[in-house]
Parts: sequence; structure tokens; C-alpha cells
Amino acid sequence: MYMSMVILCLIWGFNFVVVKMGNGVFPPGEFAAWRFLTGSIVLLALCFIKRIPLPNKSDLKWFILCGILQTTYFNIAIQISLNHISAGLTSVLTYSMPLFLSIMAHWWIPGERLTVRKTFGIVVGIAGLFLAMNIHFGGSMWTVLLAVSSAISWAIASLLFKLKLKHCDTIQFTTWQMTIGAVGLLVYTLLFETGESHWGFMPVVYILFSGVAASALAFVMWNHILRHTEASKASTSLLIVPIVGVISGYIFLDESLSMVSLAGILLVLVGILFVNSKSIQEHHFNVPRDFDKAQ
Repeated sequence: MYMSMVILCLIWGFNFVVVKMGNGVFPPGEFAAWRFLTGSIVLLALCFIKRIPLPNKSDLKWFILCGILQTTYFNIAIQISLNHISAGLTSVLTYSMPLFLSIMAHWWIPGERLTVRKTFGIVVGIAGLFLAMNIHFGGSMWTVLLAVSSAISWAIASLLFKLKLKHCDTIQFTTWQMTIGAVGLLVYTLLFETGESHWGFMPVVYILFSGVAASALAFVMWNHILRHTEASKASTSLLIVPIVGVISGYIFLDESLSMVSLAGILLVLVGILFVNSKSIQEHHFNVPRDFDKAQ
């Protein structure tokens, strides 16, 4: 499972570079729509080949909600935020998702209680992201809140999967939530986005990598990991993704990598270590609820 998480973080981290190049030849919303439509087509074909059935009618409402939250709203919120605040700040706020998912899991998923150690690790990891991404605050508060809302929408979708759709086939869930979300992105793009598209060999490569590897494959991997791992541990490990993005930008886009960024990367790794390690004795928060004494 750890190797799957490493591969996932490498794919999503490098995809920062691909998305940046893709946004240079497509309007951002259109690129996201093409990305997830491509991923959906690949997954629909896989469902047909593997004879994976359609979702149950009783689950359909959860598929729709997850598709809107995890694919449609999540990507729209990010693209709008990028127009008003820096890419680094947007990335950090988006990847604050582990904090929100861990709090939600603490309250609603049995056996996934927040501990002092886990909370410390999450906070240290997010603080490390601020350093690593060399954050400079700016822009209006509503834009910052919009970026934070992308993290919350992703966290809610992940929580719903753990609570309501864990019985579903992983490929089935990924396929239909992504297809629903991609349609939502396409509608948004047609109604609200303007700008020219510049098609060519490399733009197609950008779409194929982001659609096949970073969407179809990566989200199947993420949902598989989330199904079999505690929400806090799985999500906190995703803090590596922006770090890989920073390093990929340095290697492939000649972006700067300062000593402060390196210190931030170290903090992220320390935070992840805290969340995923086991202490001799776990100490839970005293909250007004009858929690188990052991994790």
C-alpha cells in the first residue's frame, strides 16, 4: 500500500507541471474538462471490458454528489482561485484537505479518532507546505476561502466514499463519479469560459497524461488506498504531492528551489511520519462524546 501511495504522489506531483503547460495552450476550465472526459472514457471502456455493472439506484445520489464535489466543484474552485492568488497558495490551501478529512473522520468514521500525535503531524505537514511553496499572501479573502472550499469539497467526497460507497467496486465508483463530474466541468466551460485553444501534438500529450495517468489511473489508486487505509493517514500522505510538484517544477520548468523550500519539504516529511507512525500510547482529545480509549 505504501508503494501505491508513493506512485500516486509521483503521478499527481508531476501532473502539476503538465497542468501548467496544458493551461498555456487551453483555457484552464477547458483543459480540466478534456482531462476528466478523457479519463472517463478510459474508465468506461474498462468497465465494459471487465463487465462491471452500473451503479445501484440506491447509490446513484451519492455518485452524483461525489462527482459534483470531487471533480466539478473542486476543479472550478481551483481554477477561479488561480486567477486571483498564487499557484503556491492555491496548492497549499487545496492540500489542507487532510486536516478537514481527519476532523470529519474523527466524528463520523468509527475507529478513526484524531490523536494529539496525528493532529501535530497534520499541522506540521501543512506548515511545511507553506514554507516549501514559498507562500506570499495576497488577493481577496473570498478567493482564499474559495481555495479552502476546494479542500473541504474533496474531503466531503472522500468521507462519503468511506461512509456510503465503500461497498462499491473501486473502478465502478471512480468511473461514474468522474463521468458525472466531467459533464459538470464541460457544462461550466461551455457556459462561462472564454479563450482560445491551441491544438497540436504536445497539447494532446498533456491531455492524455492528465486524463489517463493522473485522472483514470490515479483516482482508482486513490480510492483503493482510501478504502483500505485510515482517512487521516491516507490523506496526510498526499502532502507529498505538492512537494513533488515543486521538485518537478525545478527540474523541468527551471523554477527556483530555495533553502526555505527544502526546509519546508523536510517539515512535510516529518509531519507525515508523525501521522503514519504508532506511538506506545495514544492520547485522544477530550471532546463531548464517548470515545474509545484505544485507537
